[in-house]
Amino acid sequence: MNTTKIFVLATCSALALAGQAVAAQAPRSPQPANAQAADAGVDFTGQWVAVVTEDWRWRMVTPMKGDYASVPLNAEGRRVADGWDLAADNAAGQQCRAFGAGGIMRMPTRIRISWQDPNTLKVETDAGQQTRLLRFVAPGVGAVLPALTAYSPPPAQRTWQGESKAQWFKQPQSRGLGFGGGFAPGPAALRVVTRNMLAGYLRKNGVPYSEDAVITEQFNRHDEPNGESWITVTTIVEDPKYLNQKFITSTDFKKEADASKWSPAPCETPPPLQQPKPQPARR
Repeated sequence: MNTTKIFVLATCSALALAGQAVAAQAPRSPQPANAQAADAGVDFTGQWVAVVTEDWRWRMVTPMKGDYASVPLNAEGRRVADGWDLAADNAAGQQCRAFGAGGIMRMPTRIRISWQDPNTLKVETDAGQQTRLLRFVAPGVGAVLPALTAYSPPPAQRTWQGESKAQWFKQPQSRGLGFGGGFAPGPAALRVVTRNMLAGYLRKNGVPYSEDAVITEQFNRHDEPNGESWITVTTIVEDPKYLNQKFITSTDFKKEADASKWSPAPCETPPPLQQPKPQPARR
């Protein structure tokens, strides 16, 4: 073997060893600890805080009784909302009616998401100290969700958070600039369907949903170029008893570095803000 070939082989070997050393020292992107999350390629675990950029008057404070603007209540729903009595709820031990599955994600709350077991995603809230268990109906990522739409809850005792069934799915995204690019599978999202709940409130001022309500949610994670991570939860509430059409909201959560701001508090609804009394006209 001539001197040139020996030099080339030695150089290649040195570069390969150097590359292995750099790869060993380079930080690796965190991978989902759960096999289901790894298969889906998305991780919702961690500490998140609700970012209230819309509907402030209905989310950050208790609205006045009868303020159900934008909620498609039918006549019976309006009658129930107009009869809301905060003192009566408190006296009856019903303080958590606004913290059920129909309203909890709209609260100004922090959420902690973790895996309770390989097939159950746990969502805890510091507002109201609620725990939601999202149980997966099937492993893997599917394009359609027949198992969720066909799901019938067992005859179990109703709870504030109800029975939630979850499944990963890939949502199509447009490809190209609209000139025949078609659609390609986008990042995995999480679809959740919740039934078997106690009757509760969509808002803290007694805007109702019934035991017959069905809640469908879609969780999407967004990782921004500036390093921030967000979750958007799109919620659809269907209730044949109190709503005349679907009630749809979209809620954003931003990831926090740690749990230093986690502040659990029991279910409590402050009294609604009083409207200022009209002042007599000055003469």
